Amino acid sequence: MLMQLNGVGVANVTFEPACRNNWHIHYGEKGGGQILLVTGGRGWYQEWGKEAQVLHAGDVVAIPVGVKHWHGAAKDSWFAHIAIEVPGENTSNEWLEPVSEEEYKKLK
Repeated sequence: MLMQLNGVGVANVTFEPACRNNWHIHYGEKGGGQILLVTGGRGWYQEWGKEAQVLHAGDVVAIPVGVKHWHGAAKDSWFAHIAIEVPGENTSNEWLEPVSEEEYKKLK
């Protein structure tokens, strides 16, 4: 569920085991981007061209504007986070291709 609070989008997101979103990019002028506050389980965050990072409750990820990335659950764990859309001018998201099964299966 996405809620708007004074122009800030906040969503409580839960992924079942092995569930993840597609690669995507947050755009914006003078601000924008996304912050993830991990609240439970074990999951992954990966930026294009970089190694995936394991995430646990209490971790925080600041995702800058223009960075192609994905996030989601580990194969064997539920994963939950609060997603905060950083306010900015002319913000938008571009949803891209799925994370390949081959790449995802390499994650431990």
